[in-house]
Amino acid sequence: MEGGLFVLFVLAIFIIVVVSKGLVIVKQAETMVIERLGRYYTTIGSGLSLIIPLIDQPRSIDWKYAEEAGGRQVVRRIRTARIDLRETVLDIPKQNVITKDNVATEISALVFIQITDPKKAVYEIANLPDSIEKLTQTSLRNIIGEMDLDESLNSRDTINTKLRVILDEAGHKWGVKVTRVELQDINPPRDIREAMEKQMRAERDRRAQILEAEGTKRARILEAEGMREAEINKAEGEKRARVLRAEGEAEARLRVAQAESASVKTLSDTIAGTGGNPANFLIAMRYIETLREMVSGRDNKVIYLPYEATSLLGAVGGIKDIFDGARGQGVLSSTRGGTHLG
Repeated sequence: MEGGLFVLFVLAIFIIVVVSKGLVIVKQAETMVIERLGRYYTTIGSGLSLIIPLIDQPRSIDWKYAEEAGGRQVVRRIRTARIDLRETVLDIPKQNVITKDNVATEISALVFIQITDPKKAVYEIANLPDSIEKLTQTSLRNIIGEMDLDESLNSRDTINTKLRVILDEAGHKWGVKVTRVELQDINPPRDIREAMEKQMRAERDRRAQILEAEGTKRARILEAEGMREAEINKAEGEKRARVLRAEGEAEARLRVAQAESASVKTLSDTIAGTGGNPANFLIAMRYIETLREMVSGRDNKVIYLPYEATSLLGAVGGIKDIFDGARGQGVLSSTRGGTHLG
């Protein structure tokens, strides 16, 4: 009886161990490839799954990852049955490549991959990370070898695109999607870098001189345009001023003429109404005004008029009478050879 209980106890423990071995818990974004008796059986996803112990076994995969240790980067290699389905970055170490113009340079890259078919990633390639690393290095040699140094330094996007196409084409067979490729460092030799720095410095100086010359040229053009505009505006102003002065003088003369015309008309009408001769009166008034202007001023002036000229003026209707009246008042005096206003 005791022996039977012992056997049942051992059997129960065995069943518990077998069941526990058959229960597999897979985390989110992970998967496992299960083989039954050495052949591919199924791929289980995240969650709780049940397999047959000793008959079903998970297939392991070689993987590596980089981590910081002691201030430097260390590559860890592991063998695991859990396949990570998340996007993973592979750090491609530096390598020497030769450009088309025979310049040796160091180059490194980063490759971002994601396993899309775990079965292919396990059975189609022996070591997936190493295979992608070696393929990246050889492809970089071929791509850089077709470019000059300057072209390789200025065409990172082109190199990334070409490399991603090559890796993605090969990775499709391995159940891997290459999502992105980035060149990390391109380090030409020291003498090449110094020559490039001198070239860049000379190029910057040249551009600075060009910009300075263009600025000076533009400033002179603007200054000349400003002077021209100023001269044009000045000439326009002078022209406008002259036009306005001329128009003002013309209008003033016109108004003076109109006023004189109105005055003459009024005087003519008045004199004509009294029976006089308006022409003689106007000539006499003009003559007297002229004489007044001639004798006005600080200095004493004596104006001699020939007697014949006085007689000639007096012959024009009533002018002589005016002169005689003026002489009688002492304004005009006669001397030998002429008449003067004293």
